[in-house]
Amino acid sequence: MARTPDRWDVEDEAFWESEGKSAANRNLWVSIPNLLCGFAVWLYWGMIIVRMQQAHDADPSRFAFASWSGGDGLIGEAYKALLYTLPAVAGLAGATLRIPNSFMVAICGGRNVKFMTSALLVLPALGAGLALADPSTSFLTFIVLAALSGIGGGAFASSMSNISFFFPKRMQGLALGLNAGLGNLGVSVMQFLIPWVITFPLFGALSGDPLALPPGADGARDPIYLANAGLVWVPILGFLAILAFGLMNNLPMHRCGSTGQGIGKYLWLQALGFGGAIVAITLLVLPWGGFPVLVKIFVVLVIAVLTTLALMRFATPKVTRDGLVDQFAIFRNKHNWVMTWLYVMTFGSFIGFSAAFPKLITDVFGYIRVDGNGDALTTALSNPNAPDAFSYAWLGALVGSLIRPVGGWLSDRLGGARVTHWDTVVMIGAALGVAWYVQQARLSPTPEEFFAPFLLLFLLLFITTGIGNGSTFRMISIIFEKHQAGPVLGWTSAIAAYGAFLIPKIFATQIKGGTPEYALYGFAIYYLTCLGVNWWFYARKNAETPC
Repeated sequence: MARTPDRWDVEDEAFWESEGKSAANRNLWVSIPNLLCGFAVWLYWGMIIVRMQQAHDADPSRFAFASWSGGDGLIGEAYKALLYTLPAVAGLAGATLRIPNSFMVAICGGRNVKFMTSALLVLPALGAGLALADPSTSFLTFIVLAALSGIGGGAFASSMSNISFFFPKRMQGLALGLNAGLGNLGVSVMQFLIPWVITFPLFGALSGDPLALPPGADGARDPIYLANAGLVWVPILGFLAILAFGLMNNLPMHRCGSTGQGIGKYLWLQALGFGGAIVAITLLVLPWGGFPVLVKIFVVLVIAVLTTLALMRFATPKVTRDGLVDQFAIFRNKHNWVMTWLYVMTFGSFIGFSAAFPKLITDVFGYIRVDGNGDALTTALSNPNAPDAFSYAWLGALVGSLIRPVGGWLSDRLGGARVTHWDTVVMIGAALGVAWYVQQARLSPTPEEFFAPFLLLFLLLFITTGIGNGSTFRMISIIFEKHQAGPVLGWTSAIAAYGAFLIPKIFATQIKGGTPEYALYGFAIYYLTCLGVNWWFYARKNAETPC
């Protein structure tokens, strides 16, 4: 077990060269794979539901969830919309758990947090594998497992806060970019790995019975072992938990106490986060009568945040509460709220699109909705010429993750506000372009003809989210003092992570209504507001806080 250093002052050049650099780099390179797997388990529902839907299309008795719909299985667009609930629940839980994770490192210790996060993620990974091996598993079980996988989403806030303490300000753009960018790469690694591991019974009987899929353009497709999508992460997470415990450090300025005390505080704060998540998820899945669905989504988000903050403020032991109150000072700084608005645009879009992208490809291009004359069909037909979402979905998260350090690097040299400004301009154009091609595909008897420009523009959208992730994080490290930068980094990432909840639910609502392109038009309007906010506060001449 790595010891807690007696002194930590990375702004002192002599200390940095003699002790700080080696310890900082070791913690960074252990942190990255732990965060990578956290992202993978958090967001694998976006891939899993694609094959669940196809297995259901091939045999409606599999993953029918009849009891969830009152005894009659859902069909058509309603069934497709229902499956978006799983990545949305994972997103809602992960984002809510980021709130306590934002303040966790200073209270629990970075090593303790990383070790426990990877250890706890074994539970939803193993549970998902066992549940997917049985296609009659209830939808409620999958909701619980999706909520537990949110532990991986919450880890981002604590991980970024932790790394910010290890590096001097002049190096934080690159260090945070590497941790976040390569950590985010877990989405792409997962989207690349799962299509392969589900093709054979990797874990023997635990992999379950093979599931048939509908035929493609080339005829019958090989069966799959969907349980492997969860089981494959179990041994990896176990190894990484041991690595974090043995090689990472707590830091002397953090009030974590002994290892046992730090872990106890971690479990309590995580439980408070789950308290807020459970309230929000319950409200999400319960019917609200005729209440507007889009309004309901945002109301649930606000309730999740307020409930979690209230639990942290009033339901913690005094010694922990005192540390939280000190860090709650960020809420009195208006730039915390401004940067939260901007980071929702960048990271919120990245994580939300990553969660929804595989199924969006399937829903837009996998079905034919009009005949050769352009008249609407009564029931959408499966498109045998549709692109396989698994062949392309991993590209979006890949380019968005790999480009993130470049956003930090450019911001170190050109200024974060300037990079964010021009990046947002491109985001607006890309979102509008994707919306246009989604509409053309929806209205065509051969939607696959529009897939290539759709994919290229969506990849551009992912690239802009990655660059913006790096530039906005760099802005935070410049705008805020060291003692506030860590909590602000955690808080902004927590709220932005609700993109993993909002974007799948918004797409689900619009797909159910038959107009998925409307979601993208809405995102473009939001990006336009971010362009104005960034210009006013940070990018214009004589801005209040140029950065």
